[in-house]
Parts: sequence; structure tokens; C-alpha cells
Amino acid sequence: MTNNFNSKLGQGGYGSVYKGKLADGRFIAAKMLEKSRDYGQDFINEVNTIGRIHHVNVIRLLGFCCEGSKRALVYEFMPNGSLGNLISNESAGHCLGWPKLLEIAIGIAHGIQYLHQGCDTRILHLDIKPHNILLDHNYSPKISDFGLAKSYSRKHSAVPLTNARGTVGYIAPEVFLRSLGGVSHKSDVYSYGMLLLEMVGCRKMAGFMTEHSSKTYFPNWIYEQMAQEGEIDISDSIVEEDASISRKMVMVGLWCIQMNPLDRPSITRVLEMLMGRLDGIEMPQKPFLFSPPRTHSQHEISSTSTVTHDMPLVSDRYYSCLDGRL
Repeated sequence: MTNNFNSKLGQGGYGSVYKGKLADGRFIAAKMLEKSRDYGQDFINEVNTIGRIHHVNVIRLLGFCCEGSKRALVYEFMPNGSLGNLISNESAGHCLGWPKLLEIAIGIAHGIQYLHQGCDTRILHLDIKPHNILLDHNYSPKISDFGLAKSYSRKHSAVPLTNARGTVGYIAPEVFLRSLGGVSHKSDVYSYGMLLLEMVGCRKMAGFMTEHSSKTYFPNWIYEQMAQEGEIDISDSIVEEDASISRKMVMVGLWCIQMNPLDRPSITRVLEMLMGRLDGIEMPQKPFLFSPPRTHSQHEISSTSTVTHDMPLVSDRYYSCLDGRL
């Protein structure tokens, strides 16, 4: 399928992804788990979870291979790469425009809503971040990478986890602070909120982060701009419609990252706010500072202690100074 792994699409802590083609002419992405962890539990999770669900905003698993110690997952090919690559490329984001970015954000929320409410059992992704959102030829988003996902009954309010998992910068505080009520669907909402803030703020964060101390907490900076100026300075020449979209995305993002899971909206309420009027969204509380325990220097924390190399620009910096503070 891959012509002897001739075309490499990317690489992460799990291994590499290669472009290929099926006999019927369809392009595919073959994800080779070169470093299978936890006795292949990540591979089993992905096959069991994504192999039995179908949604327009969730990546489709076409097949898998298992031979000896080798593991491979075969997905539909996404020609426009990841959302992480898109929003780190200022010119690409500018060409798409804010209405399209809002459309992408809504599509991601629809995918999360399906995982939380549309399946027989509730599925928590537990690693929502820009690099795990892939874009098709129309820039429609699809949630990918279910290696850390957990399924649990709707009868339960929280899912038991023996170890923390996720990516620093997107991990909900209850993953570490179980006194907040345990890990639930609101944990994915928190990660989605961080993703929204990054979609809005990434264009100018490169300049901001080099001009300011690394002790600045990114959500606090955005909240202060909203409270004092009423808008986010994202462009030198932004039209009123774009300003309204960016403000809406920020307001929803700030609601999603509230410290207490009970204060966060459900993903269904998130969709209502994103698709509704800006004046129908109340100003959320100022987000508290939160930093997960940093027992090692790895960026991704999971039950299998994996490392990721696709961290976005802002996430590590605004967590680096917060050890021991709440």
C-alpha cells in the first residue's frame, strides 16, 4: 500500500505515518506504531474505539495490521494535514478566514458530541488538541488518535483512571485533582476550550511570547484583553464580523476551561453558543491558574509515559512557571 514506506507524512512519539494507496485508487494514511507501549494497549484502544464508530467529524479507520511486534493502523487520507499545522501557519489561517475557522471549531464540537452522546457507551477522547484534528480536502475537521480514549457507561458520572493521561497544556485539572470530581466528559470540554483559545490566539502569540515573560498564563492574558478592551488583538485589519467570531470563540473557550467541571458547559451547550448570537453569551469567570505535577520533562502524560513532539507554541510556556501553584 505504501510503496515500501516511500512517502512519510509525519512522526510522533508513537512512530511514523506514511501515505499510501489502496487497489481501488483511494489514498490512505498508514500509522506505524514503532514504539508499541503498555503491551500494545494504545493499539487495542484505537481499534476497539474508532473501529466501531462512524461520524463525519471522526477519522475513519479502514483497517489494521498486526504481525509479531509490528502494529499498523490504516486511515482515510487527510490532504490538508492537521489543525495544529494550519494555525501555526499564519498565511494559511489568514487565507481561510474567520468564518471558516468557526466552521472548523463547530465541526470538532460535533465530533466530540457524537463521542459523548451518540455512541452506545460514552467515549472520552482524553487527548483533544490541534495536532489530533485532521482536515480533509474541504478543511472539514476529523478527530483522530484514540490511543488514550476511554469508554464508560452513561450511568456513571465519572470514569476511573489509574494514571494521568493527555498532553500538557490541554489536560483538565481533575485529571490530577480528583477532589474536583473525577475525570468525565467535562475533561474533553476543557481540552476543547484550550484548543479554541489557541485557534484564536496563535497568530500573534509568537510575538507576544517573545516580548513578555514566560510567567504569563495565556488564558489570563486573553481574559484581561477581553475584560479591558472588549476584543482580542488578532489582526491589524480585522472586520467587524471577524471580530465578533473571534470574541465568540474566546468567550466559549473561557467557559470551557473553568477550574470546576461543574462550571463548564456540556459540549451540546458549547455548540449552542458557537452557533448562536454573541450577545447571548455571558462573560465567564476569570480562569484560575493550573499546572499539573511535572514529575518529568515529558510533554505528553499518559498511563504509558509517552512523549509527543508536536506541542503547540504556547502550551509549554504558559505551564512552565506554574509548578505547585493553584
